[in-house]
Amino acid sequence: MTEKSKSDFNSLEMENSKYIPTVEAIEKASSVLEEILEPTPFQKNQNLSSLYEANIFLKREDLQMVRSYKIRGAYNKIRSIDPDSMQNGIVCASAGNHAQGVAFSCSKLKIMGSIFMPVTTPKQKIEQVRMFGREYIEIILTGDTFDAANSAAIKFANENDKTFIPPFDDPKVMEGQGTIGREIISQTKEKLDYIFVPIGGGGLASGLGSYIRQMSPDTKIIGVEPAGAPCMKAAIEAGKVVKLEQIDKFVDGAAVQEAGSLTYQVCKEVLDDIVVVPEGAVCTTIIQMYNKSAIVVEPAGALAAAALRFYADKIKGKNVACIVSGSNNDITRMEEIREKSLLHEGLKHYFLVNFPQKSGAVLSFIRDVIGPKDDLVYIQYIKKTNKESGPALIGIEVSEKEEFDELIKRMEANNIKFEYINENNILFEILI
Repeated sequence: MTEKSKSDFNSLEMENSKYIPTVEAIEKASSVLEEILEPTPFQKNQNLSSLYEANIFLKREDLQMVRSYKIRGAYNKIRSIDPDSMQNGIVCASAGNHAQGVAFSCSKLKIMGSIFMPVTTPKQKIEQVRMFGREYIEIILTGDTFDAANSAAIKFANENDKTFIPPFDDPKVMEGQGTIGREIISQTKEKLDYIFVPIGGGGLASGLGSYIRQMSPDTKIIGVEPAGAPCMKAAIEAGKVVKLEQIDKFVDGAAVQEAGSLTYQVCKEVLDDIVVVPEGAVCTTIIQMYNKSAIVVEPAGALAAAALRFYADKIKGKNVACIVSGSNNDITRMEEIREKSLLHEGLKHYFLVNFPQKSGAVLSFIRDVIGPKDDLVYIQYIKKTNKESGPALIGIEVSEKEEFDELIKRMEANNIKFEYINENNILFEILI
């Protein structure tokens, strides 16, 4: 992507009819949101600052009343609807956070809402939506992805003369999300060199990016997407909105198959770069933020901070902001998050080991192969007396990534017959 300047941005706004969230529109949205919201904290994080030798600030949207920034766009959009239409009821689709914003707005404004959510939505998010909306909402679980639920919601709204509240591809939603940029500018005393912002469909990146580009044109705006669903990067590379054939739904708050048409037009102008972050790196960041800073984030909420490692050399000595977009994380997912982190960081390894069918074979393996800092964390072995050898599934956790090579050397030195399955995607998915 090319570096953007304020003059380039303003020229774009004047020379064509594409929608651009203006400073004035975002200021107006901020006034609307004053009815329900206080600005969220903008805090320097000492752990991240020390790690990257930079001044890292976190915009704590995880501390919103619905634990996500999505309330901003949802409420701003709903408040823009004329009262008569509003009384007919509203409809939305969401993997969780937008739904919570809409549910809260329905309860606050006493209007009825129908909320479509993928059947894969974490139970914790579904329960939160029900709690915020109370008797003013109904939840419809449909489809395996956000996009499937979104299609069903639009059809339902059209057939029942209800107003659809888009999660990202709408001017009022984008303007509402843009109020985060307004708050950041008012809360920081230093010029920001970089802002890292997560991307799902692009509502946050386009709204915030537009405000920052106009008010702080030298600040570089870096979008961040999960490797399993990089829909905005795909759109910008293709020069048009494209639908990804498959996505990984692990980072559920940003697992979108197709970027918005409006958000794409804005993002391609305001973003300086897009970083695609592996899900394992997101998991490592979730654990680090919890252990070191007592901050609980969902996978999408960790995206921006997870991208810092890919910009480590560029941000050294700089002032950097990261949007912590949400904290709606189900505690039951933590074991999966830890597993993905260990695998990504090269600390956990699985093998199929062929053991001779004799007494003491497994004990010999543990004695001769497992290093003093290694941990045998998984073993599945059934002795088959009618055969000379039999396989065992072994999981070993090493203390440092570099210890893996030593582990392999010890296995080879002891003539252990094995197959490393971390990199065998089909076998790994079947066995682990």
